[in-house]
Amino acid sequence: MSVVVDGHLTVEQLVSVARGMEKVELHPEARQRINRCRALLEEKIKKNEIMYGVNTGIGELANVVLTPQQVERFQRYIVYSHAAGYGQPMPQEVVRGAMLSRISCHAHGHSGLRLEVVEKIVELLNKGVTPVVCEKGSVGACGDLSPMSQMALVLMGEGEAFYQGERWPAREALKKAGIEPVVFQARDGLATINGSNMITALGALEVDDAWRWLKNSEIVAAMTLEALNANMKAYDERVHKVRGYPGAITSAENIRKITAGSELLAQPGKKVQDAYSLRSVAQVVGAARDSWEWAKRMIEIELNGAADNPIFFPEEELVLTGANFQGVPQALALELLGTAITTVCVLSERRLNRLMNPNLNVGLPAFLTRGAGMFSGLMLSQYTSGALVCENRVLCTPAATGSIPAAADQEDFVSMGMTTALKTRQILDNAQAILAIEFIAAAQALDFRQPLKPSPAVEAARQAIRQYVAFLDEDRPLYNDINKMKEVVQRGEILAAVEKVTGPLA
Repeated sequence: MSVVVDGHLTVEQLVSVARGMEKVELHPEARQRINRCRALLEEKIKKNEIMYGVNTGIGELANVVLTPQQVERFQRYIVYSHAAGYGQPMPQEVVRGAMLSRISCHAHGHSGLRLEVVEKIVELLNKGVTPVVCEKGSVGACGDLSPMSQMALVLMGEGEAFYQGERWPAREALKKAGIEPVVFQARDGLATINGSNMITALGALEVDDAWRWLKNSEIVAAMTLEALNANMKAYDERVHKVRGYPGAITSAENIRKITAGSELLAQPGKKVQDAYSLRSVAQVVGAARDSWEWAKRMIEIELNGAADNPIFFPEEELVLTGANFQGVPQALALELLGTAITTVCVLSERRLNRLMNPNLNVGLPAFLTRGAGMFSGLMLSQYTSGALVCENRVLCTPAATGSIPAAADQEDFVSMGMTTALKTRQILDNAQAILAIEFIAAAQALDFRQPLKPSPAVEAARQAIRQYVAFLDEDRPLYNDINKMKEVVQRGEILAAVEKVTGPLA
C-alpha cells in the first residue's frame, strides 16, 4: 500500500518509505496546487517581476538581477555550487526520508517549481534510486543546501546514486532504472534544495528508534529491579498520579506490567527506600518520554509544513520571502531528545554498578562471577558503559547554540541542526550498547537467583538474551557479546519477546 503525499506526513509514514521501501503517490489535489503555484510564478516572470532565487542571485548576491537568458542556467549553477559537502555517504534511509520530506513540502503548492520535478523525486523513490549524499556540510539554514544539492544533481543525471545495492554515476543509475533526467527551469533548482529536509529525515528516524529504545530501557530496568529485590512501592500508580507527569505515569505502568507475577519481588528483606537509580526510573524515563513526545511533534510539524523561500501564495498572487528553511525547530527538538536519552543512560550505568558491586547487590557474587579473584566476570563491561556515557555527555553539548555566520554575513545566524542530528544519531547508537550491557548483566544476575522465578515478561526477556549471549561461567572476551547484544536491542527482539507476554507497552 502506497503512502499518498498531500502535504501531511507522520513519522511512521516516513519510516515506512525510508526503511520499508513503501511506494509513494502524489495526491491529485497536491498536483493541482503545484501547477497553480507554477502558473503564478510564470506569470510574474513574464511581467519581469523581481523574485529572490528566481531571477536574482542568492544569499549576499540577492541584489544581482539576472537576465532572462541567465535564469535557466542559473538553476543548474545553484545546484553545482551548493553541492559542496564532505564525508561518507549518508545512509540511504536518511536520503530517502529527506526526498519524501521535500515532496511533502512541495505538495502544499507554495514552492513554485514545476510538477515534473516533484514527480521525478517520486519516481526516484519508487524505483529505488538513492542519491549519494555526503554526511557533512549543512549548517541547517537556507535548508540543508549541500546534501540536498547532491540529491538535485541526480535529478539532472549528474553526481552519483545507489541502485540495486551498487554505487553508480547518476546517469547510469537512472538509465538502469528507466528514468529520464530533468532539465531545471526557473526556480526548479532552488526549490529542490531549500529546506532542512535531511535534518528532518534524520530526526524522524531517530524519533522512531528512540521510541523502542525507551521501552527497552523500562524492560532492562525491570530486570534489574527484580534481580535486586527492589521496593516496588515507588511504582505505585498513586505515587505518579499525585504528581501528574504523563510520561512517569506511563513508565510506572509499563514497569508494573513487566514485573507482574515475579517470585523474586515477593521476597522479604526489602529496604524502606531503594537508591535513586532503582527508585527514580519512572520519573527519569517518564521525563524522557515527555521530551520524546515534544520532539516527535516538532518533527511532524516540519513534515507537514511548507518549508521554502520564497513562499508563493497563488490565491493572493503574492510572493513573500522569509526564513522557513531555518532548522532551529528541529535542532532544539533533537538536542532535547539526545539529552533525554543520555540521562536515562546515566541511570542504566548506575544500576549496572549496583549489580556488580558486592556491597550493593543484595547477595549476588562480586562482578556476577562465581570465581571472583581468579575471574573478573562482567567487571570490564561497566567500564565500557561508563566510557559510552561519558561520550554521550560530551555529545550533549549543544550544537544549536553554535551559529557561524555564512554568505558574507547575509546568513548571519544558522541553526547547525545537521550537527545536532548527526550527534543525536551517535548518542542513540551508544545508548543501544549501554542498555545491551545492562541486559547482559541483568540476565546473569537473574540466573544466579534461580530457582526463584522472575516475572513471565522478565523471563521472556532473559530467554531472548540467552539466544545470543551464554551465561558467563568463566571469563571470556566480552566484546562479541556486547556488540551482538547491541544489535539485538536495536532490532527490538527483546521488546518483541516481552510484548508477547504483556501486550503492547504504552
